[in-house]
Amino acid sequence: MIRGRGPAGARSTPARDVGLRPAPDGAPGRQSLFGESPPGVVARRTAPHQETLIPVPTRFFVTSGKGINKNSELNAFDLALLQAGIGEQNLVSVSSVLPIGIRQVDRTTIARGAITHCVLSRHSGGEGEVISAGIAYGFRTDGQGGYVAEGHLHGTQKSLKEFLKWRMEEIAHFRGVELRRIHYRTEELSIPMDHYGVCIASCVFLP
Repeated sequence: MIRGRGPAGARSTPARDVGLRPAPDGAPGRQSLFGESPPGVVARRTAPHQETLIPVPTRFFVTSGKGINKNSELNAFDLALLQAGIGEQNLVSVSSVLPIGIRQVDRTTIARGAITHCVLSRHSGGEGEVISAGIAYGFRTDGQGGYVAEGHLHGTQKSLKEFLKWRMEEIAHFRGVELRRIHYRTEELSIPMDHYGVCIASCVFLP
């Protein structure tokens, strides 16, 4: 044991191992906190599923909503979220990959204030306009998960579905894979005079 050298008569104390932590049970030595192990020390190996800070979702549901309000677009957006069942959560927008093994479930009640990851499509407009927002999703034929595309436009759901279909085909083409059946969730709104309007559609991920 290395001991520090102190003033005359002072009691020396053991030096502390900085940046080291005990190795796993049964493994010799200690492991560095900074990614490299000291000489002769066995490094701890992390299982692949433990390498992400946020757990991989195992379920998802799709939902949509629309809202109109005379006072503001923000109020209309809030009403659309409430109609979709995700107006009491802290939403975090994410991109478009469905993990391997994920399964679709019915719309689920989520705890108020929960951090909720979702693919969110949103479109807003003013009086007299027709707006649409939606998502498309599908699974790969090789069983390696799937993808979600989002889109919105001034126009009808029919036009939006054509765009979403093209977008899913592009996603598959870029990756050199094929998709099974493509599913859609869209919302259309004809905004009345003297109102703001918002449409949303979302794929919501669950643990």
